[in-house]
Amino acid sequence: MTIVYVEDAYELSEIIRKYLQREGYLVNVYDNGEDALEMLDETVDLWILDIMLKGEITGYDLIKKIKEKNPKQAIMFTSARDQDIDKIVGLELGSDDYLAKPFSPKELMLRVQAILRRTHPNAEGVIEYAPYIIDTNKRQIHEGEVLIDLTNKEFEMLAYFLNHPNTPLERNAILKHVWGDNYYGSDRVVDDLLRRLRQKMPDLKIETIYGFGYRML
Repeated sequence: MTIVYVEDAYELSEIIRKYLQREGYLVNVYDNGEDALEMLDETVDLWILDIMLKGEITGYDLIKKIKEKNPKQAIMFTSARDQDIDKIVGLELGSDDYLAKPFSPKELMLRVQAILRRTHPNAEGVIEYAPYIIDTNKRQIHEGEVLIDLTNKEFEMLAYFLNHPNTPLERNAILKHVWGDNYYGSDRVVDDLLRRLRQKMPDLKIETIYGFGYRML
């Protein structure tokens, strides 16, 4: 899923970007509304907008433009001003949620997941990738009547690929998602894990991009 995060506080935006990417989301970060407008014509699953932004375009202006272009796109506001008027205006303009600063990344993640469950009811359910049926809730994979047993890391890698179809994924990005930021070993463990995943699911269409990483087709 694609999330657009518009926040002019760099340190905060980097923290939240890393949290979102760790959960498998494709994240586009902007520090002003003018640049974020380029995503209006793209497929976006959730916008996270700070109300007060540098430049002339505010979060309120953005939500109006987003709703004019695609009324069904989900939007969440954040703001340092914990005032009822901000929440009321945001909701009246069509936002799905409002989160006052300061907030914890964990709280934001829970809000994001709740919004996406409402707006994409099948996002965390069953995925069909022929000939496999992947239940992301139960973390189970079936090929016909056969249950395919994956380790936790194998499943995390599979989910990461499924969340980024047709997207070139750098080996280091896969490493950070599956093993976390604190892993300091060789990135060749990515190749070894993918080899085991391919052995268990030989019909996965994952191509190698030499010198870079992989892409699921």
